[in-house]
This record gives sequence, structure tokens and C-alpha cells, in this order.
Amino acid sequence: MYLVKTPKFIQNLFPNFIWKIQETEKVLYLTFDDGPIPEVTPWVLDQLKAYDAKGTFFCVGENVEKHKAIYNQVKEEGHAVANHTYNHLNGWLEENASYFINVRKCAALVKSNLFRPPYGKLKRKQAQFLQRHYQIVMWDVLSGDFDPKISKEECLKNVLEYAKPGSIVVFHDSLKAMDKLKYALPKVLKHYSDLGYSFQLLDADQHQVSKPNYKIA
Repeated sequence: MYLVKTPKFIQNLFPNFIWKIQETEKVLYLTFDDGPIPEVTPWVLDQLKAYDAKGTFFCVGENVEKHKAIYNQVKEEGHAVANHTYNHLNGWLEENASYFINVRKCAALVKSNLFRPPYGKLKRKQAQFLQRHYQIVMWDVLSGDFDPKISKEECLKNVLEYAKPGSIVVFHDSLKAMDKLKYALPKVLKHYSDLGYSFQLLDADQHQVSKPNYKIA
């Protein structure tokens, strides 16, 4: 079970997490979780390039090590990279110490002060510790491209119905999401481009966001 649109009351419960960007302009923030992988990530880069769009890639450290050339391509084409743990761990199921070690292992590969917990799941003490070093990025709109129970049309509708100026939208550059992503992403880019939107990097330091007053050491 998941919510496509993150309710305001949930965002208010965790005000130090970044849920969306306070925007008055027509801007979306497209994010891609779980890559990089050769079967999907280069295709995503091509789609973004066609619309002069920038994205933020929350990378799994193990995939960065396996596919370093693709990871470097993401950066070389002007996109942002961020930390998504080394092994895509569910924080609710992990001991705190082992979870922190895993995050740091990814941090050694991905130099970023942005962190997104896989599945959006963190224990309270995990969040408290990580906020000392990272800005925790969640989302405003979840496409559902990972969900085998929805159609590719529903995946597209999830974004078109809910994404507004400043929304942080989650896609996945993964094999699990590939079919729905390949249907939805080009249509999202075209739809919002036709409406005059741009697609920008998530860089918390350059925007008004709810965030802790910490920088990664």
C-alpha cells in the first residue's frame, strides 16, 4: 500500500524532510531511484536530453560500483546524483548501526548531501542521526511505476493528475519499473513541456525548502 500524493498532514509530521519545493514558477523535479543500470538509465538520459530536462538520480551504491561508466555519464550530462543506501535497505528492518554503515558505504561513492531512504522507510532514531549529515528527500508524487498491480496508463495518470509546480516526482530507473517508465516518462516530459514547465535539479541549497540547518561534513 502506498499513497500517490503525499498528504499535507504527513509532510507536516516530518517538517525537516524535503517533500516538495516552494515554487511559483512552472518547475518540476523529476527523481529516479535505484539505478544506475545499463538496461534503463541510458534510455532515461536520452529522454531527458530531448527536452533539455535535468533530473536527480538517487543511486544504489552497489549499482554505482557495477556500472561506473553509466554513473559518470549521469553526472557528465549535468544531472544530480544522491544517496539511496548501498544495498537498497529497508530502514524499518535494519539495526540502526548496520543501516548507518550502509549509507556511509554509498556516500563513499556518491558525494551528495541528499539522501532518500528506500521505500521511504526510516526509524525515528535513524532519521534523527541522518539529519545531522544529510538532507532527507522524500516526494510529493509517487508515479507507482514499480507496482505490478497498476497499468502503464495508471502510472501516467498518477503523475499528470497530481504533479504541480514544485512537485518532487518519483520514477525508478530499474528493471522492475522499466515497462511503465518507458510508457510514462516521455509523455510526462511532453505534457509538461507543452504547458511551459521546466525540469530542474534538486539542489536544496538553491531553493526555499523545509530542511535542517546541517551540511554533510
